[in-house]
Amino acid sequence: MVFKRLSKSGNKENPTEDASKAKKAKKSHVHNEVKENGNVFIELTKTSGIILKTGESQNQLAVDQIIFQKKLLHTLRKHPSYPQIIEEFISGLESYIEDHDCFRNCLLSCERLQDEEASMNTPCSKSLIKLLLGIDILQPSIIKTLLEKLPEFIFENRNSDGISMPRLIISQLKWLDRIVDSKDLTTQLMQLVSIAPAALQHDFITSLPEILGDSHHADVGKELSDLLMTNTPLIVPILHVLSSLQLDSKLLSKVRWLVMGKLSAVKLEDLPVIIKFILHAITATDAVQVISELREQLDLQHCVLPSRLQASQGKLKSNERTSASGNQESSDRNCVLLLFEVIKSAVRYEKTVSEAWLKAIENIASVSEHKVFDMVMLLVIYSNSAQTKKYSERVLRSKVRSGCFQEQLVSSAFCCHSPVLEDLCPSILLLAQSLLHSPDQSVNSFGSLLYKYAFKFFDTYSQQEVVGALVTHICSGNDTEVDSALDVLLELVILNPTAMRLNAVFVKGILDYLTNLSPQQIRKLFCILSTLAFSKEQEANSHIQDDLHLVIRKQLSSPVLRYKLIGIIGAVTMAGIMAGDSGSSRVAQRKAELRSEECSQVTSLLQLVHSCSEQSPQASVLYFDEFADLIQGGKLVPKALEWAGQTILNNFQDAFVVDICVVPEGDCLFPVKALYGLEEYSSQDGIAINLLPLLFSQDFAEDGTRMTSHQSGQKLLSPLCLASYFRLLRLCVERQHDGNLEEIDGLLDCPVFLTDLEASERLESRSVKERSFLCSLVFLTLNWFREIVNAFCQQRSPEMKGKVLTRLKHITELQTILERYLAVTPDYLPPLANFDLETLDAMPHTSAATSAKLRTIRKKRGTKRQADGSINTSPDTLSKEDTSDCYPPPSNRSQLDKEVMKKDEDKSPVSLQSYSAFFRELDMEVFSILHCGLVTRSILDTEMHTEATEVLQLGPSELLFLLEDLSQKLEHMLTPASKRIPFLKNKGSWNVGFSHLHQKSAQEITHCAVQLLNPMCNHLENVHNYFQCFAVKNHGVVDGPGTNGEEYQIMLSCYQRLLQIFYGLFAWSGFFQPGNHSLLHSALKVFAGRLKQGDCGEDQPVEEMFSQSFHYLQNFRHNIPSIQCALYLIRLLMIISEKSAAPAQNKEKIASLARQSLCRVWSCGEKGKSSTFSDQLYALLCIYLEHSDSVLKAIEEIAGVGVPELINSPKDASSSTFPTLTRHTFVIFFRVMMAELEKTVKGLQAGTAADPQQVQKEKLLYWNMAVRDFSILLNLIKVFDSRPVLHVCLKYGHLFVEAFLKQCMPLLDFSFRKHREDVLSLLETFQLDTRLLHHLCGHSKIHQDMRLTKHVPLLKKTLELLVYRVEAMLILNNCQEAFWLGNLKNRDLQGEEIVSQNSQASTADDSEDDTSSQVSRNKVKEDEDDEADGEGKEQDSDESGDD
Repeated sequence: MVFKRLSKSGNKENPTEDASKAKKAKKSHVHNEVKENGNVFIELTKTSGIILKTGESQNQLAVDQIIFQKKLLHTLRKHPSYPQIIEEFISGLESYIEDHDCFRNCLLSCERLQDEEASMNTPCSKSLIKLLLGIDILQPSIIKTLLEKLPEFIFENRNSDGISMPRLIISQLKWLDRIVDSKDLTTQLMQLVSIAPAALQHDFITSLPEILGDSHHADVGKELSDLLMTNTPLIVPILHVLSSLQLDSKLLSKVRWLVMGKLSAVKLEDLPVIIKFILHAITATDAVQVISELREQLDLQHCVLPSRLQASQGKLKSNERTSASGNQESSDRNCVLLLFEVIKSAVRYEKTVSEAWLKAIENIASVSEHKVFDMVMLLVIYSNSAQTKKYSERVLRSKVRSGCFQEQLVSSAFCCHSPVLEDLCPSILLLAQSLLHSPDQSVNSFGSLLYKYAFKFFDTYSQQEVVGALVTHICSGNDTEVDSALDVLLELVILNPTAMRLNAVFVKGILDYLTNLSPQQIRKLFCILSTLAFSKEQEANSHIQDDLHLVIRKQLSSPVLRYKLIGIIGAVTMAGIMAGDSGSSRVAQRKAELRSEECSQVTSLLQLVHSCSEQSPQASVLYFDEFADLIQGGKLVPKALEWAGQTILNNFQDAFVVDICVVPEGDCLFPVKALYGLEEYSSQDGIAINLLPLLFSQDFAEDGTRMTSHQSGQKLLSPLCLASYFRLLRLCVERQHDGNLEEIDGLLDCPVFLTDLEASERLESRSVKERSFLCSLVFLTLNWFREIVNAFCQQRSPEMKGKVLTRLKHITELQTILERYLAVTPDYLPPLANFDLETLDAMPHTSAATSAKLRTIRKKRGTKRQADGSINTSPDTLSKEDTSDCYPPPSNRSQLDKEVMKKDEDKSPVSLQSYSAFFRELDMEVFSILHCGLVTRSILDTEMHTEATEVLQLGPSELLFLLEDLSQKLEHMLTPASKRIPFLKNKGSWNVGFSHLHQKSAQEITHCAVQLLNPMCNHLENVHNYFQCFAVKNHGVVDGPGTNGEEYQIMLSCYQRLLQIFYGLFAWSGFFQPGNHSLLHSALKVFAGRLKQGDCGEDQPVEEMFSQSFHYLQNFRHNIPSIQCALYLIRLLMIISEKSAAPAQNKEKIASLARQSLCRVWSCGEKGKSSTFSDQLYALLCIYLEHSDSVLKAIEEIAGVGVPELINSPKDASSSTFPTLTRHTFVIFFRVMMAELEKTVKGLQAGTAADPQQVQKEKLLYWNMAVRDFSILLNLIKVFDSRPVLHVCLKYGHLFVEAFLKQCMPLLDFSFRKHREDVLSLLETFQLDTRLLHHLCGHSKIHQDMRLTKHVPLLKKTLELLVYRVEAMLILNNCQEAFWLGNLKNRDLQGEEIVSQNSQASTADDSEDDTSSQVSRNKVKEDEDDEADGEGKEQDSDESGDD
């Protein structure tokens, strides 16, 4: 009512105006009306309610559209001349539409009369033709008339009013309620498409789904597919229509493959529609095949060239052409973006598409077949498909590990598709974060690449996110993440310093977390900040410089040693950047001469560090080492180097060097003697290192006396600084004189002021302070000689080489003395040799108890422990190895205590392995000594004439010393952190003693090791020849005379260390990285060259080198001196075999070698009850069974041949076939055999009913062998019933029965009828095994052993499941009447009845046994099954009863 009132009031506002408008409209309507002139069409149309108009006036609809159609239909049908009237009506229509204006009016929507408008409910009116098409009796004729009329307008342009008549005619056919003759209409429309021009074909085709009904979709689809074969330009509209039709899958598949064939010829702008159709038409069965074909033909890398590349290639083009190319590039880029949007939509909503795409990428075998598009698709799927996120990451990791995604591919992906990837930035950073957590080096490096290129190609906001993510990694505390993140930041600073400067505030925030970083990480951080601070725009970087200076000065002035050390590292690193870093952009200008102002800044900064550290020996040592590393890296220009060199040389001479004739002043408890001199000096000539007096004045003299012993102009330096200061002096001289050390070569010869090093027996009579003083004196002397060897190891003069070898001999001698000194000096803490932060974290706590536990049994060997002697901590179980020449780690103290209790050795030498923090680190260059053969050194008289010649060579002790240190370094650098650092162990304790090594990359260390392979092969062959001759001399007797001698034990240790080094080198995972393939080839070439001298060319195939290397190392299998060496050799062969393309070829050889080691008699010392020998034997047996052709036959041989021999032999004897099988090692053999048996049957696929009969029979035979082996092993517990054996039996017995249920029972289901006897035999044997397992459960309960009983419930449950599973099999084969249940008696392992069993159950069991013995063979099958079933039932009842 409200609306009516409002409308009435509105009409009353101006009634005069409305009336005049109505009159004018009425007059115009009357004026434009069409005259009837006897035309039936006009007459009936007007009668029904439509007034036809001429000119541009629209036809008027006087009634509702439905009423018009009903009136017209009623008029036609009631007409006297029906049905002829229809023809007259159509004829009138045809004559009427001869006029184009009238025809257009009939195609346009009708106009409603104003007085009818209020009553009309529909918002718009249809055209007259559309209304007529809604009348069934008129529709076919009108459609025919329209389609005949259409060709008149096909080739005409649009009218003046912009109307396209062909499109208007076709629109009349859309969305009709009913089509009378669809088939005929389909035929006519397709004919029309074939003759229409290209401009209209697109519209005609896209209109088909709106015209035709669902019943004719198949016909249209077939017609369009045929048209697609002949008319490629129509591919887009045709595919668009086919996507809208309900078509058969076969037709869609046909069209899809047709389109796939034309994919390479289509335009880029058509790709989105085509790819959308292909992904829409995909099915689960052929998805992988379609995607594989699609990725092969789709290559978008050439579609979009980066604008910067176009600019570099088109400098000579005109502006117009440049503009045109820019527009084309923008268009292509938009097409690619649209294409990826289509793909994103498909993978987001269709799990089939995403999984198929991942599977297609995963199936790519060759590295060269991987495309940029593959990597982009992995990132797209990871970002858009939540269902397959983990799968996509797993595929990506696999491809990275295999070397398929290299840096060039990543760079191209970000370069060509940066707009696409930029939208995925959050997901890419999330993926990079996950990859950076990985301990795998290749995966970790790929995560770093994602960060790097995301920063390079993305916008400013994304760059900020990248830096923020890297800072988060740095503050995480994970060493692997921190190192990788710092490396990326350092690379970004060099790559784009301007962009990094904008994010410097984030990087500066890391300064608050310095205490959580290692020294090497602190160096990287200060290198990053210093590079930003001292780059070109110094004014813009002044705030960074101020912050750095502030932090460094604050740290240097701190009284806390840790903070002072951090300040020293940061200051020296910053000085290196200021003084001319080789990576700086100003190197070319600054190489000649550093500006005086900057030089003064560097020198003043270094002087500040020196002044802040001179009061602390620890800080001074670190400063000298950091300064030395700065000079070694070539980061000081000549002017600054000259200033440093002169100052250092003068200070060193004043502090530590004295004339040999000068008698030290003051009282001293020990007589001072010049020892370890290499030249014969007269009483007046020569120099010496003033070590003992300096140390005595520091430890014993009062403060006043200590100061008076120094002259006024002398520098007061602690003797702790001797080795580090000499390293600084040596590197400074070496850098100034291009490696020539003649200026300081007198320090190689000069003696050291020491005292007579007493025997340990005499040392015990001295006070604790005096003993500690002598130990410190030996430590400092050792460190001095270590730095001497570091300095002069690369000198080429024979005299120099001879002197270096002599110094090595002195080191080994001093270490022997030190071991004995430490044995009688408990609670002694040596002076530190390295003062970085990790050393402070890892300072050992020695005590009398600890010292006692560190003692080892070396009475038979009687040799020294070498410096830096390391335990065998290889990446696998070999970390626990311990032979007579290898010292056990503290973790093995319980075993060590037993050995100490057994052998009363008073003053056994102490292992130096826990004292690595107190020795100076050997440089990698020292191992060039391994190249030395015989060295001839001339001995000169006083007139410098040759008096005699001395022939020197690397002795066994010196060789072992070098090999142990090299083994430690390779293990530290090439072993993944996750395998080398035990859980909850301080990371500093692992990194201590490797500060110089950390400044080299793993690739550099590997390169050094490869260069040493040839001399190490020489040593390996010589050591092997030694043992071969030794075996011949002893006529093959294992424990012959001399095996416990010192020389034999040292050579044994050398053999082990050489194999350990080879294994650690080839086990390095970095060989899989593309950039390191050449290193692997170089290493293989060394081995291949040893096999065939001079026959290893550059073009030799890699696989041939693998084969020759394997054959070369295999030759060492004879006369292996220890089981530990044998294990290392086998593992080395396994590593080489795994890295080859065909690892299965050498599988039999490895198994043979492992069996040979198991069948060999080892020395009595190795066959003891140590856990080390057990671990080695366990590893060998696992290797043998894993590489055997038939695991079941190998197990049957050991259990059926070796064990009976052991049972029939005396108590302390062994099996004759397998001498390593003794009563003590039986549990090892038993555990491995049970584990491998369960692993083997678990890996056997369950059979199916579709398998051929022969396959089913072979699987049954395999299971019969497995069950027979299981039965043999189970019955051994009647003889060997120790708790470890029973525990293994319970654990793996449950797993075997579980595997039987899952893998074997499905096979028996459909094999029962065809192979009745085989199934019967199998169940017959297995039933006895399950009974024995039941007896074992009862035995465990009686003895109430918690370790055993915890396995009983799970085993009983599995046996009960077996009951019901066998019943199900019988029902399936229509034998359910054969199934019955009974009760079993509780018995022990010997079969004796357990008294706790109730009588009723006993009676039931007896009746069961009687029945079982009397049934026929046909019934045995059922009884055996049922007895097995009865076990399970009885077990359940017994368990409840016993409880």
